[in-house]
Amino acid sequence: MSASPLSDAHAAPPRRGSDFAELSRRIKSEGLLERRHGYYVARIATNAALLGAGVAAFLLLGDSWWQVLTAVLLAGVFTQFAFIGHDAGHRQIFGSRRGNDVLGYVHGAITGISFQWWVGKHNRHHANPNHEDDDPDVDILVLAFSDRQALTKNGLALWVTKYQAFLFFPLLLLEAIMLRAASVQAVLRREIKPFRLEGVLLAVHIAVYLSAVFLVLSPLKAVVFILVHQGLMGVYLGCSFAPNHKGMPMLTDEDSVDFLRKQVLTSRDILGGRWVDYLFGGLNYQVEHHLFPNMPRSNLRRAQPLVEEYCVRNGITYTHCGILASYKQVLRHLHSVGAPLRAPRELVAG
Repeated sequence: MSASPLSDAHAAPPRRGSDFAELSRRIKSEGLLERRHGYYVARIATNAALLGAGVAAFLLLGDSWWQVLTAVLLAGVFTQFAFIGHDAGHRQIFGSRRGNDVLGYVHGAITGISFQWWVGKHNRHHANPNHEDDDPDVDILVLAFSDRQALTKNGLALWVTKYQAFLFFPLLLLEAIMLRAASVQAVLRREIKPFRLEGVLLAVHIAVYLSAVFLVLSPLKAVVFILVHQGLMGVYLGCSFAPNHKGMPMLTDEDSVDFLRKQVLTSRDILGGRWVDYLFGGLNYQVEHHLFPNMPRSNLRRAQPLVEEYCVRNGITYTHCGILASYKQVLRHLHSVGAPLRAPRELVAG
């Protein structure tokens, strides 16, 4: 069965409206919401240097199968650019909306993902994390994250959901392509206000990307390059976002929890060294990020022990684990949700 935030394992004390306000005052007093311009200048400069190195390697290698390695490098670089776009969307970088938006559009143009479309989708996720009906991140055609979702599947989606734990990582190969397809769709349907600007940026990205690949590489090598680049970027993105909420309690309209508990109970931190922070783009501090989405990425590590201590003191279940343990929990949850579909007779009998 799916986990519930109101089960004994996630029991919370009576709701108190001042809980988050008290924690917020502590976080602000530590200066953890102050902008970190120097950090982002260094991070963006590093990403730009890596992108430049990747482009230089691509041009120097020419029509060679060694370009597969370039595709691997660029998959990681593009994902790091996406992380900066994520931070800009949350206004972590500049104090003004305009500054963050400009940076977001630039990074959206580089990654080929609509900035405003993604911001709208991501904000809905933050407002209702792991909510069966309101969180777009758990509204996926071929995956189910709760028993109720599993029972709504049919056709190919039903078959995939049955074995979703085994197919989860292979499906991530399509993540980057699906994000780009959704971006183009949002522009064509005018679902975002600056659809002309976003349309031009996406068109330029596609034109430059495909022109470069097919001008430098032979058709077969070009196709392989694209598949490796896009596939690995999708896996990297998926592996960065999936451990944060998947396998954590799912919410419905029947659940009544305050902001603090809604964000903490549905999120999971991935702790480790600074290399983990870099690898996940700071998203490994998901509890802290959901509580304070405009907190600069570099401050999340300092906020983590403060938030954990506060939650423990107030009897709020705070979840964290290592990288491998997080993926095990995600796959175990997916396998459990798909179980009734693999044995429908048992479901009926129950």
